[in-house]
Amino acid sequence: MSNYTITANSTVDLPKEWLEERNIVTIPLHYELDGKIYKDKEGLSPAEFFEKLRDGKQAKTSQVNPDEAKAYFEPILKEGTDILHLGFSSGLSGTYNSMRIAGEELQEKYPERKIIVIDSLCACLGEGLLLYKALQKQKEGLSIEELAQWVEENKLHICHNVTVDDLHHLHRGGRVSKATAVIGSAIQIKPMITVDNEGKLVVCGKKRGRKNALHHLVDMSVEKAGNWENDMIMVTHGDCIDDAKYVAEIAKEKLGAKEVLINDIGSVIGGHTGPGVVAIFHMGEKR
Repeated sequence: MSNYTITANSTVDLPKEWLEERNIVTIPLHYELDGKIYKDKEGLSPAEFFEKLRDGKQAKTSQVNPDEAKAYFEPILKEGTDILHLGFSSGLSGTYNSMRIAGEELQEKYPERKIIVIDSLCACLGEGLLLYKALQKQKEGLSIEELAQWVEENKLHICHNVTVDDLHHLHRGGRVSKATAVIGSAIQIKPMITVDNEGKLVVCGKKRGRKNALHHLVDMSVEKAGNWENDMIMVTHGDCIDDAKYVAEIAKEKLGAKEVLINDIGSVIGGHTGPGVVAIFHMGEKR
C-alpha cells in the first residue's frame, strides 16, 4: 500500500498547533482588509480582525487558484507520497474546483502517484471534524482509496449548527435582505443557520435573544445527532469565547461527547458571519 498524506484548506479552522503536530498541509485562502491582503490564519489576530469588523470594515475573501494549489501539492508528490485532499465546500467557494484542476494537471506529470481531491461539502470546523475522523481512519490502516470512499459515504453526516449575532454581515453576503437585517437586529432576532447537503449556508430558523439562540443550537444538535455516537464535537466562535464555552459545556453533556475542541473561526469564514458567531459541529443522522 502506497504512503499517502491528507491535506486540507485553511478553512478547516483547526488550531495551528493541532495541525502542525499531525503534519497536516493546509492550502490557504486569502482575505483583504483595509487594502491589505492576508493569508487566512495569518496577519491579524482573531481579536484584531473582529474589532475591525465591529468598526464597520468589510473583509473580501478570495479562493485558491490552481497554480497556488499545485505549489502546495507538488513537493508532496516529489517525495513519493500520494495525496488525499479534503476541499472546502463547493457550495461556498470555487476553491474545490481549483484544487481539482491542480490535481488533474499534476496527475499527468506524476502518473505513478495518486491524487484524490474530494469536495467535502463542509466548512469551518465541520471540515475540521471530517479531517479528524479521516485521520482516525487512516491510523486504522485504510488505504487511500478506502478512506476516500469512507469520506464520500460519511461527509453528509457532518452537521453544522450556527447562530450569528449581527444580521448585517449576512446581508452583505447576500444571505438576508437589508430590511430583514435592519428590523431583525433592532428586535434582537438571531438567525439559526445550517449547511445543507449541497454544502451551502441556509437560514433554517430564528430565535429572539442571544441566550435562546445558544440553547437552540444545542437542541438542533441533539435532534440531528439521533443515535449517532460522538467521541468528539467541535465549537467555533467569532471573538466570544465565553459563549462558546457555555455552548460547549451543554452540548458535551447532551451529546455524550468525550471531548470538545473549541477554536476561533477563521478570517475567511468569519468575514462573512461577523463577530459573535457560535457554531457546533458533530456527527449525526442528518444535516
